[in-house]
Amino acid sequence: MSRVLKSLRALADPTRLRIMALLERDELSVNELQEITRMGQSRISTHLGLLQEAGLLQSRRDGKRTFYKLNASANGFAREFIQLAVRGAREMDEFAADQINLKRILNRRTEQAQLFFNQVAGRFDRSYGPGRSWQAFGQLLLRVLPPLVIADLGAGEGLLSELLARRAKKVIAVDNSEKIIAFGANKAKKNGLKNLEFRLGDLEAPPIDVQSVDLVILSQALHHAANPERAIHSAHALVVPGGQIMILDLLQHSFEQARELYGDRWLGFRESDLQRWLEAAGFKRIEISVVAREEQPPHFQTILAGGMK
Repeated sequence: MSRVLKSLRALADPTRLRIMALLERDELSVNELQEITRMGQSRISTHLGLLQEAGLLQSRRDGKRTFYKLNASANGFAREFIQLAVRGAREMDEFAADQINLKRILNRRTEQAQLFFNQVAGRFDRSYGPGRSWQAFGQLLLRVLPPLVIADLGAGEGLLSELLARRAKKVIAVDNSEKIIAFGANKAKKNGLKNLEFRLGDLEAPPIDVQSVDLVILSQALHHAANPERAIHSAHALVVPGGQIMILDLLQHSFEQARELYGDRWLGFRESDLQRWLEAAGFKRIEISVVAREEQPPHFQTILAGGMK
């Protein structure tokens, strides 16, 4: 088969057009392409193989990883096909989200802390160590928490709020259920947590003064909001300059039963949606990554997003 026909065949698939557009800006590894497109490794590798065979891509090895980029030494025909592929990808519905995720991935390359955490987490359960547990690590990290004023929005009964209150200057727990607020407040009183205050309110309009807290936390709460973007905008108004937001929620999934079983309004979120909403609200230095995956079906994945005002 001629190079021209191979190129035409290689570009006949929409996914391969997306890959070409992603590689226009910088080289990417297979894992990075997986994270951006949310496709399996074998599928991504197959697409990359076809594009490289057609002379449209180049690759290089870096340890155990392989990085791909557009073929800088492509001949005239190949260069034309590359340009057409990128132009075609820009007309696809997935293009905007792909570019947001690409920006996030490239920014994260400069953040070595995330890489270090992944390495530590990968080693954690590899061998037994007496007394070593995530619970113990959590208690250690709580003790180095600075004396912050924290807003825990969608706090529920306040489990996280109680833990934070043991080290924080003050914690304001907000929930829209009167019964849950009463329960949490009573429990805080019994436990002698005078710096933990429960307030009845909504995620999208929390009953908290503007620029009065150092940190806003939305822990598995955002998928219950009627308007998640508005909730993030409201959170931005609450934090002081230099303050932060931390969001723990589910990565977008297709387990429809969650609406009935857990009262979820949203079936998780895409990284690109959270990135876009945080940017629109005015947050900077945004970091987003998947931090956990359940072993049992439906294999919910937990996403952590953070930003600074």
